[in-house]
Amino acid sequence: MTNTTNPQSALIVYSREECHLCQDMIHALQSMQEQSAFKFEVINIDTDPQLAFRYGERVPVLLAFKNGPEICHYHLDQSALDTYLSRIR
Repeated sequence: MTNTTNPQSALIVYSREECHLCQDMIHALQSMQEQSAFKFEVINIDTDPQLAFRYGERVPVLLAFKNGPEICHYHLDQSALDTYLSRIR
């Protein structure tokens, strides 16, 4: 994943194993990294009971940074992500 000097460009994807929507979002983000400098971390909500309770079936969820604002969920919203990334540069 691409390194960057701005910690707010580190995105968080809350996901679950065996989740095709999660895999779709992760692959889309990986493809976008070729054009934009950002990094992201994938966190399996099933490893944390609080996250599992908080997000339940509403995954994947893309956050701007840990405990940051939600950018989108279920499907990658390219426009919302582009808007966020342009604001932090």
